[in-house]
Amino acid sequence: MPRTLLTAVLSALLLALTACGGGETNVERGNREGILHYGNGSEPQGLDPHVVTGVPENHLIRALFEGLAVKNPYTLEPEPGVAESWDVSEDGRVVTFHIREDARWSNGDPITAEQYVWSWKRALHPEMGNLYAYMLYPVKNAEAFATGKLADFSEVGVKALDPLTLEVTLTEPTPYFIQLMDHYSTFAVHPETILAHGKMTDRFTRWTRVENIVGNGPFVLTEWKLNRRIRMARSDSYWDRARVRLNGVVFYPTENLVSEERMFRAGALHYTQSLPLDKIPVYQAMDDSPYVQAPYLGTYFYLVNTTRPPLDDVRVRQALSMAVDRATLSNTVMQGSVVPAYSITPPGTLGYEPPQVFDYDPAAARRLLAEAGYPDGEGWPGVELIYNTQEAHRKIAVAVQQMWKDELNIEVTIANQEWKVYLDSVSTMNFDIARRGWIGDYVDPNNFLDLYLSEGGNNNTGFKSAVYDDLILNKAPQARSREARYAIFREAERMLMEQMPIIPIYTYTSRHLVHPSVKGLPANLMDSLNLRYVWLDPDWQQADGEAR
Repeated sequence: MPRTLLTAVLSALLLALTACGGGETNVERGNREGILHYGNGSEPQGLDPHVVTGVPENHLIRALFEGLAVKNPYTLEPEPGVAESWDVSEDGRVVTFHIREDARWSNGDPITAEQYVWSWKRALHPEMGNLYAYMLYPVKNAEAFATGKLADFSEVGVKALDPLTLEVTLTEPTPYFIQLMDHYSTFAVHPETILAHGKMTDRFTRWTRVENIVGNGPFVLTEWKLNRRIRMARSDSYWDRARVRLNGVVFYPTENLVSEERMFRAGALHYTQSLPLDKIPVYQAMDDSPYVQAPYLGTYFYLVNTTRPPLDDVRVRQALSMAVDRATLSNTVMQGSVVPAYSITPPGTLGYEPPQVFDYDPAAARRLLAEAGYPDGEGWPGVELIYNTQEAHRKIAVAVQQMWKDELNIEVTIANQEWKVYLDSVSTMNFDIARRGWIGDYVDPNNFLDLYLSEGGNNNTGFKSAVYDDLILNKAPQARSREARYAIFREAERMLMEQMPIIPIYTYTSRHLVHPSVKGLPANLMDSLNLRYVWLDPDWQQADGEAR
C-alpha cells in the first residue's frame, strides 16, 4: 500500500477506534473487557510458522501456537510449553521431550509426538523453502535432509517413541537447543489442516485463513481485516487457559509511526511497537512517562549484495563501512537511543565480546575506494539502497547517503518498499544494498553468526566461505568450554567483518509506549512477548495512587 494511502487508512481507523462506546476509548473499554490493543508494526507476511521470517509475524504466531518450551518473559529461561518436561542425556546429545496429556489443538485434537516428526519434516523439507530451516540443524542429519543430500527422513534424529514422547538426537551438544523450541520455525502444525488445503510443502495456502486455521496456543484467530486489524480470542482448548487473563488481543498494523503514536495518545492502543524518533525526547522529559526503553538483543545493519559490481570488490564494501560515522548517527538521527555497532553480534551476548576490526576512518575509506578504481568517486557506477517503509529507516538512509557523498564523493540512491515487496527483494537478492535488522531468537552468539553460513536461509549477501562454515558448524560445537567456543566465534566474526558482506550500523534498544494499565509485559533483552503472562488492570489509576 502506498504510504499516503496507509496514512489515510490509519487516520480513519484512529477516528473510528476512538469514537466507540459513546466516547469510551479502546484502552478504557479494553481494560474493562480484558482486550489488549497492540501496535504490531507491519502488516504480516502470513501466519505459517514454516514460511514467515519477521518480528510482526512472530508476535502473532506465538499467540496462536506454542512450542515444546516457551520463554519466561522475566528471566528468558525456557519453561514448559507443549512439553511438560524434558530430559537431556549425560553426553548432551539426546533430548527427550514429554508432551503433556492435556495438550490440545484448537479443534480439540490431542497433540502427539508423531505430529512433531511430521512438522519437522515439513520445516526441513527442501521444497518448503523455509528460511529458518537451519534452526533445526543441530538435530542429527537435519542439514543433510534440508539441503537434499539425504532423502530418507527416518535417518534424521527425531523419533516418536510413543504418542507423548519425542526423542531428539543432536549431532553435538547444543547449549541453546531448548531455547530453540520457543522459535516458531520449530513449532508443530496440524497435519490434517495443512493437507486439507494442499500438499505438505505448499506455501501460502488457505489453511491460515480465519475459517480454517488450527493452532495450539493461548489464543485463536477470529478476524483478519487486511491493513486494519487482526483479532484473537482466548482459546478454550489451551492446556494452560486458567493462567491466561486476557480475553482477547487486537493487533494493528502500525508501520506509520506518526499515526501509531497518535493512536496511543488518543487511547486507541495500549502498546506501540515503536515511536517517531523526534518524540523520544518529549516522552523522556515526562513525569511517569509511558516511554519504555531497554537493551535489545539485535543489530541494525545493511546487507550488501556481494555478487553485484562494484560491491563484489571487498575494498568497496570496506570503504562504505568505514565512511559511516556511527556515533554521530546514533546521537543525532537516533536521538541517543541506540549504540553504535561494529559487528553483527551485540556485545555482551551471554558474555561474548565480538572483535572490532574497523572504525570510522574516512581517509582509509577513500584510499580503499581509490584502490578499487574509484579515486574521489570517479567512475562510480552508482548503487541503490532499499529499505522498508518507515520514517526512521528513511532518516538513517538519508544520513548514510549524505555521509557517503561527503566522504567518498559517490552517489547512492535510496528507495523505500512496502514490507512484503521488501522481503521479496531481500530473499531473491534483488538489491544492491538493503536495510536489515536481526533480533536474536535465542541468547547465544551462534544465533547471529550462523546467519552467514554458505547455505543459510537468511544469508542474502552472496558471501560464502568453507572456512567460516567449518568454524560455526563443526569447530564451535565441539569446543570443550565456553571460552574455547567463544574464541572460535571471534575468529569467525573477524573473518566476516573483514569480508564485510554486511555493514553494521547500531545495536538496538527496544522503544515502546506502554499504557500503565498493562501488567505482566516486562522489558527484556529479547523484547519477548508471552501473552500467557499479560493482563490489564482496570483499576490502574487507584492502584498507582493518582488519577491520570
